[in-house]
Amino acid sequence: MTTAAAPTRAQVPDVAGQITFAMRSMGVAPIPRNYELFYEAYIGSNPALTRDLAALGSQATQEELDALGAQYFAHSPARVFDDAHGRIAAELETLLRVLRQEQISLESYNKLLGETYKRISSKNHTSVELIENALTLLTEATGDTMAHGERTVENVVQRSQEMDQVRKELDEYKRIANTDSLTRLSNRRAFDDRLSAVFNNPAMRPVTALVLADIDNFKKINDTYGHPVGDKILATVASVIRANVRRDVFVARTGGEEFALIIEGNTSEEVMGTAERIRRTLETTPFTNSRTRVNYGPVTVSVGACMASYAEDAGELYHKADVALYGAKNSGRNCSVLFEDGMQKDFTKSWLIYKA
Repeated sequence: MTTAAAPTRAQVPDVAGQITFAMRSMGVAPIPRNYELFYEAYIGSNPALTRDLAALGSQATQEELDALGAQYFAHSPARVFDDAHGRIAAELETLLRVLRQEQISLESYNKLLGETYKRISSKNHTSVELIENALTLLTEATGDTMAHGERTVENVVQRSQEMDQVRKELDEYKRIANTDSLTRLSNRRAFDDRLSAVFNNPAMRPVTALVLADIDNFKKINDTYGHPVGDKILATVASVIRANVRRDVFVARTGGEEFALIIEGNTSEEVMGTAERIRRTLETTPFTNSRTRVNYGPVTVSVGACMASYAEDAGELYHKADVALYGAKNSGRNCSVLFEDGMQKDFTKSWLIYKA
């Protein structure tokens, strides 16, 4: 492939800044639940949400935004986290109260031990009756303290079990929050976190790659057969990708018909071998309606890849993998391209919610 002169450093879009700017332009309060709406609309994982948000125009009220949030995020992780935070705080307060009671009980018992010791060791009180009374008092106090301690242990165990249950619920909701509901792959939110982590270990960069795969002519598929068929194809493509990589390869649907893989521990040749295996498998996978026998295929993907050693940060790595993907599309689609020095692309992504 003929390459152009060395490109200047790409300007990677500031996603958070663009979302904040869009909210400010529409007069939307910069609060977490509004940001969640705009983030999901921006990444394009829910086209219906993107359309409905754009339809509100520049005069959207908070009530309208909340109604939209209730419609699309009935089990919003943010709301679940707030609820769980309250439950954990309540459980911790109960546990602390139990421990404070135990402290008071032990302090009282310690005080009793001190007074009894003084009585027994006093030279003025040596009678057998005094010692017997002291022993009786100690026995009763010890029994009461032990019983109280047992109740405290039971309370602590119960509180710990309840807090562990809340922790498990939070872990599950975190998993849900980071999962694309259609394909069951990781979503854009999880992808952003994982991509940033690539640069935490400089030694791994030469054997780490970002691979982007985009379904060819997917809009035509949706327009011809409808979105339900398009959704089934997306789910099938996701399954094929997952089945053709190692279990430790991170796979995500990053929006619309685009998928991303973060492959660690492989050379560029091995990465491209994986990309080609996915592409060839999809090329030969039948996409047919089992009831009507309608053939929706062929369904192919274009693939772009970039080794992390070619980038200084996550934004640059994504941009260069996207440049390689553009190269694959521009070469006739249904092929794989690895980023090399000299590749460049003049492009500006258009997002529906920022259109006038």
